[in-house]
Amino acid sequence: GSRSARVGKMLRLLPRLRPVILGQHVRCAAAFHTRGRRNSALDHDAYGLGGWYGQQLRATTILSVRKENQVFVIGDGQVSLGSQIIKPNARKVRRLKEGVIAGFAGATADAMTLFERLEMKLQEHPETMRACVEMAKAWRMDKYLRRLEAIMIVADANVSLTLTGTGDVLEPADGIIGIGSGGMFATAAARALIDVDGMDAEAVGRKAMNIAADLCVYTNHNFVTETLTVAAPVAADQESASATAASVGESEPPSATN
Repeated sequence: GSRSARVGKMLRLLPRLRPVILGQHVRCAAAFHTRGRRNSALDHDAYGLGGWYGQQLRATTILSVRKENQVFVIGDGQVSLGSQIIKPNARKVRRLKEGVIAGFAGATADAMTLFERLEMKLQEHPETMRACVEMAKAWRMDKYLRRLEAIMIVADANVSLTLTGTGDVLEPADGIIGIGSGGMFATAAARALIDVDGMDAEAVGRKAMNIAADLCVYTNHNFVTETLTVAAPVAADQESASATAASVGESEPPSATN
């Protein structure tokens, strides 16, 4: 009698246990395919955070806008730990050296380490593109650096780049880069505003960041900005005209004096 009662109780509980058993099978399968890595793309998708090359979108927004003779980099100041706001005024955009600006989205301690490594690469290779390529190679190959979780924007007067831990060095076609959890909002807004007459790079960047801060819960309105002014290139006709005037001035004989 008692045995049949236990069997009947188990049969009644079976419909309730089926979702639990199924969930355990799904988690075991995910753990097998990702080999136990907690920062895998499957875990991020399970939390609805999405991913970019298998990396979690970081809880911040950094935007770089290049227009005409100006490069503008802006970032918010919010530091989040899960659902908590730890700090509202962190500085995530800084100058690495004269003429080079960098911004990061990711773990703060990891970003500080990457900033130091990038500064070392800039001392070894003054050209920003070459320094970023060498930095990406080290970030990808080094056992210690590959564990650092961050995405970086590096910009100078000539180029704007995105650096990732997978070895990517990406240059945008339109001069606009957005990273972090609100990066897609900021990028879309900046692309919509980039062709508006009367708006320079700073105006476009600030408006786009305000839109991203209104949409992303991990982004606030305490912005940190850096600006670079790019020297306007000399037009070919002006350069040839100045060269012709200089040659004419050299060929004219000195005037005789009485």
